[in-house]
Amino acid sequence: MNTNSSKEKLVLVTGGTGFIAVHCIAQLLNAGYHVRATLRSLDRGDTVRAMLREGGADAGDRLNFVQADLASDANWSKAVSDCTYVLHVASPTPKVNYKHEDEMIIPAREGILRVLRTAKDARVKRVVLTSAIGAVVYGHPNQTAPFDENTWTNTANAPAYQKSKTLAERAAWDFIKTEGNGLELAVINPVTVMGPVLGPDYSHSIHLIKNLLTGKMPGCPKINSCFIDVRDVADLHLRAMENPAANGERFIATAGESIWLVAVAKILKENLGAAADKVKVKELPNTLLRIAALKDPMVKSMIPLLGKVMNVTSAKAIRQLGWSPRPAEEAILAAAQSLIRLQLLDQ
Repeated sequence: MNTNSSKEKLVLVTGGTGFIAVHCIAQLLNAGYHVRATLRSLDRGDTVRAMLREGGADAGDRLNFVQADLASDANWSKAVSDCTYVLHVASPTPKVNYKHEDEMIIPAREGILRVLRTAKDARVKRVVLTSAIGAVVYGHPNQTAPFDENTWTNTANAPAYQKSKTLAERAAWDFIKTEGNGLELAVINPVTVMGPVLGPDYSHSIHLIKNLLTGKMPGCPKINSCFIDVRDVADLHLRAMENPAANGERFIATAGESIWLVAVAKILKENLGAAADKVKVKELPNTLLRIAALKDPMVKSMIPLLGKVMNVTSAKAIRQLGWSPRPAEEAILAAAQSLIRLQLLDQ
């Protein structure tokens, strides 16, 4: 990273307590940038600083916070003021017990448009949006070839959360095309994010590792996924922010090919010794999950994924941005080891 030119540049990171966001802040600070982060409550500022210390970043006076919520216009103009770049990482978390899909779709779409409007008005150079693989791979017939950035989720038959991510990202691209007025946009589409947890705030994907380590999962659903380390996701955000070639592009963030969840369980079992004693290395029958789905909304959300290969490629990010992610196994073990080290398995 070219730190010489970054000394005086200010970057806004939205959703500052988030798993990906904190790692982005850490890497921005280490690259010499000044960072402003939005928080829904300023009381969380000390938590963010503590997580940054855990991640090896000294914020000092180069980090400040603004209270802002994606559901409200309040303070967004203040948040983006004087910023050269915006990393829009904040996103509504998946709802399990929702009455209508619009409960996820509308907040996701409106939140992104709120940030883009204020960024345009403040003459921000570029916004890097954290989308998701959910905006790429859902609603298609099974295929063995990996999906790439040219594919979009078919919202006609996608689960509500993935539909919300797709419609929100599409709204962002439409805004840039029709109202952007020179504002640049790059989009990152991460697969299942692993890597080191820095504190009690971490993504819902890390709960998979926690549930395996604590024995809460009696086995592994026949679900297939790619994995990526959060440190590499953050690195890709910075590359997409700085590299002229990233403007107007979306980039899938994955490390290697997809694997079945039972392979994740085996990675834990074979590398963590006694800490993995409760991990069940067996695949659960699909029929068992379909029965459980009748009573458990979380299990119900897995049903459309059973048996489907979800393989994607990040060749574009590697080729265009010089990105080099660490292996998926390393990312999975880093997540597990950090949960153990920070004694978060009982929380």
